[in-house]
Amino acid sequence: MPEQKPIWSPDQDHIQKTQMFQFMKKMGKQDYNEMHRWSVDHFEDFWKEMLKFSGIIYEGLEDPVIHLKNKELITPGGHFFPNIKLNFAKNLLRFRDNQTALVSITESRETLRYSYKELFTAVGQVASRLQKMGVQPEDCIAGFLPNASEAVISMLAVASMGAAWSSCSPDFGVRGVLDRFGQIKPRILFAANAYIYNGKKFDCLEKIEKIVQSIPEIKKVVIIPFVIDHPSESPALKEKAVTWNDFLDPSANTLSFPHFLFNHPLYIMYSSGTTGIPKCIVHGAGGTLLQHAKELMLHSDLNRGDNIIYFTTCGWMMWNWLVSSLFVGATVTLFDGSPSYPNLKVLWKLADDEEITHFGTSAKFLGACRSRNIIPKNKFLLKKLRVVLSTGSPLLPEDFDWTYSNVKSNLQLSSISGGTDIISCFFLGNPVFPVHRGEIQCFGLGMDVASFDTNGQPVKAEKGELVCRKPFPSMPIFFWNDKYFTRYKNAYFDRMSGVWFHGDYIALTESQGTAGGIVVYGRSDATLNPAGVRIGTAEIYRLVETLPEVEDSIVIGQPWKGDARVVLFVKLSSGVFFSDELMVKIKKTIRSGATPRHVPAIIFPVEKIPYTISGKKVELAVLEVVQGKYPKNKEALADPTSLECYRNLPELQ
Repeated sequence: MPEQKPIWSPDQDHIQKTQMFQFMKKMGKQDYNEMHRWSVDHFEDFWKEMLKFSGIIYEGLEDPVIHLKNKELITPGGHFFPNIKLNFAKNLLRFRDNQTALVSITESRETLRYSYKELFTAVGQVASRLQKMGVQPEDCIAGFLPNASEAVISMLAVASMGAAWSSCSPDFGVRGVLDRFGQIKPRILFAANAYIYNGKKFDCLEKIEKIVQSIPEIKKVVIIPFVIDHPSESPALKEKAVTWNDFLDPSANTLSFPHFLFNHPLYIMYSSGTTGIPKCIVHGAGGTLLQHAKELMLHSDLNRGDNIIYFTTCGWMMWNWLVSSLFVGATVTLFDGSPSYPNLKVLWKLADDEEITHFGTSAKFLGACRSRNIIPKNKFLLKKLRVVLSTGSPLLPEDFDWTYSNVKSNLQLSSISGGTDIISCFFLGNPVFPVHRGEIQCFGLGMDVASFDTNGQPVKAEKGELVCRKPFPSMPIFFWNDKYFTRYKNAYFDRMSGVWFHGDYIALTESQGTAGGIVVYGRSDATLNPAGVRIGTAEIYRLVETLPEVEDSIVIGQPWKGDARVVLFVKLSSGVFFSDELMVKIKKTIRSGATPRHVPAIIFPVEKIPYTISGKKVELAVLEVVQGKYPKNKEALADPTSLECYRNLPELQ
């Protein structure tokens, strides 16, 4: 790939003020490439030093750094810091002062604000009641909640006791919730009575009733009157339900923090579930905290006094990542609502009003702002904003341009990439590196990542499979109900022994030396293979979705006459009609920007593009529908009806 000039570069004064620079200086490293090489070649020393640098509160001995269950270096069953104990909630609540800890902004009610002192008290009131109910460290507690303060408070109370927390956003359908919570059988369910999205109210009580009826292990339901003018009582839940205010223990005057093993279960996360029952992925407290501390402090340069927001739901791992910002002592701003209600300026206004320093969102949101000619800098000062974070899908080069031209010219634009599987990132931003258009800045410290070709050999400057060759602390500790690690091994290690295959299709450039940059081309399991040539779906999206006529798109590789043909579906912009001229324009754009192999055999207009609730396109589910199959778990979709427009298309028969 040809080297390009940076679109932004930090000056020396900025670099020397960053926590990344301070850590490199402490480790005696001159630049990030040297720092990264040391962090993977001596990964045990690196994670030990990161543990001490972060300020994580723990007891016990740092050695050994890792205990391996098998002789293979990276494999299920390997545990970091087996002689260390800690408490996740204690670390996130280590500040007890009057600085703002949480800001909870929703469409449903007035804004709520908690200082660190008030947050500590609120968590204690929930934890006290849980203790009186006999909640034990081996229990699971679940939240069916919007992204609001009660979700954070409940999670911290549960974590303080060593129980495991799992959450789904209330826009999940009942089947989707049961596919998740039905596997872990939570003892207590925290749930909202309703929520408001895009100006419309959605009732949750009926869903809650069905969930509780289907999971008898749920002994208590804590109903949060999230929408004040909506009923919070249900006759069907009378024996099990209690309102949030009645559940709180006002007599609580302390909060205990028993220490647990470094790898004690903290979160139960879920795979997308669009092709089957979701996998229940269990993450440990210490590994999650240490990895998040590294990413927030070093790669994002988040400091005490900063204010961070990430547009997310409680069903996406970015919520867990965002909440870990409390460890740093930053203000965490939560937003629950539509990013386009009443218009696409709502989040930019929030960033201005709350003086956000770190603005996290999706590539889809930034692309929508670009396509609709939103220019935030013309209306908002954004004077404190210095980092924009983007994930969920690859960020188009044009959206790099749009951000620097229309948001702010002097900021770190961090396209980041990882996943629920690792509750963190493989690739991140870097405050001491330049930003190159269309590229992720760097490999995460301690992450021995590479791009492998079909022969299992490392490659650069060409597309390959994202792999990781050494262990890292945020690997899942196990999958739920997977006693012999069978599903775990099949998920990541079935391709090559001792090498984690993540399932993303990437290329490594030379722009940042040996530690970056990176271009992500989408899920490798959705890779197109016309005539045996591997094509990442993002290669087509990054061309098609820059056209003003196209609002969104999705592409599949349809088996056809012994080969595969590329089929592109486009959702057109308002007022645009599909025509032969537009089809020619789309094909020409793809041909000139990529190769003739990328040009779709068929282009078809559709009304809807299907996404998961966490904002990921579902190419495989579309392919199944086109082939006349029925995806196993449509409840994982943001709009379960969105697949119907792909069924029985005569052009594809």
